Amino acid sequence: MTNMTQDPSVRVTIGVDTHRDVHVAVALDHLGRRLGELAVPTNRAGYADLLSWAEAQGDIEAFGIEGTGSYGSGLSRWLRDRDFAVIEVSRPNRQARRRRGKSDPADAEAAARAVLSGEASGTPKSADDKVEMIRMFRVARSGAHKARTAAINALRGLVVTAPVELAEELKGLSVDDLVGRATRFRPGPLVSTTAGAKAAMASLARRIKALDDEIAALTQALEPLVAEACPALVALYGVGTDSAGALLVSAGDNSGRLSSERAAAKLWGVAPMEASSGMVTRHRLNRGGDRQANAALYRIVFVRMRHHQATRDYVERRIKEGKSKREIMRCLKRYVVREVFAALTATEERSPELVA
Repeated sequence: MTNMTQDPSVRVTIGVDTHRDVHVAVALDHLGRRLGELAVPTNRAGYADLLSWAEAQGDIEAFGIEGTGSYGSGLSRWLRDRDFAVIEVSRPNRQARRRRGKSDPADAEAAARAVLSGEASGTPKSADDKVEMIRMFRVARSGAHKARTAAINALRGLVVTAPVELAEELKGLSVDDLVGRATRFRPGPLVSTTAGAKAAMASLARRIKALDDEIAALTQALEPLVAEACPALVALYGVGTDSAGALLVSAGDNSGRLSSERAAAKLWGVAPMEASSGMVTRHRLNRGGDRQANAALYRIVFVRMRHHQATRDYVERRIKEGKSKREIMRCLKRYVVREVFAALTATEERSPELVA
């Protein structure tokens, strides 16, 4: 730890580079002068030491924390509970990092300077209500889906390499039929490759069934949570539990952190970005943002293009204007963002009609 003799009236900004076991903090005064640094363990005692050290530097303006959604989530919540301003800081620019080198104090200082300059101004997710519970359930269900897919692939692989008489019996079956057949295998003594294949297939089939039950239970738990978190969102046409959950998790429990509809569009990867140069003025698609939320918007638009009459009329009109299906879907995603943002922030009861 380094420190300087400080005037208690000095306004300080604290930047924190977060890791699993240790956080490194650097303090800057309001003129950008480096005041000191500190490393603390990632527990409540460490957080208290960091706060005491920061308060000794002067009057705290804000904490700029990198990784507020991962390693920095505990510190971020701990500080907000004590009414300190916490700013979410993105990972340092890689080109700048290559120029100045990489170290934890340097990253912490960069976080503090990003807050001091106004480059970083995002509000971190509060992660303290139903949406955080939804995120946790979605993580568990996603893992179960991945494990189920891996088990199905392994089961199909065993069918391919099984003895020919067993392979001919199982070849061409659907996943459900294959799992059902394999769970009924009774291989008996393991004295042949056929018996071994059946035993292995039965084990995989039981695993798949157990994962099916787990996924169903998690989905059942998610449905009321999503409905309670934002009834107006699930009431929108084409918005199911999965899509609503993805959008809610992206917005966070404190959806007010989305300052505007345009900010939401940028967060979800549907805001056009200027790509002009010289005499050419044009825009391109923003390929950044939250990809799971963007996929949720795609599903909503896809459902509406098939079943929502106002959307179908809109698509027909834009096709006559010479637009491609891909361009139309981009426009529709932006319309959906308008409705979703209104539902999340409860600023209006209904967004403008597509045909307006």
